Amino acid sequence: MDIKLINIGFGNIVSANRVIAIVSPESAPIKRIITDAKESKQLIDATYGRRTRAVIITDSGHVILSAIQPETVANRFLERLKDEN
Repeated sequence: MDIKLINIGFGNIVSANRVIAIVSPESAPIKRIITDAKESKQLIDATYGRRTRAVIITDSGHVILSAIQPETVANRFLERLKDEN
């Protein structure tokens, strides 16, 4: 299995194989997911104190907060896939 890594900002990297969704943090259900992850100690804050702009949900149930736009993270995903082909 080939490990694919995606930069989510400020030198933080996530395994692309584990990501289920990249969403905006604005809606109430996503805010609830963030709160639940924090309570269950499965929240990873990679914003370095900046505003959360993307929420990355993994297959292990971890929730990762990023300070870059969801579109930017998705584009990095697509660039990585394009480089492979």
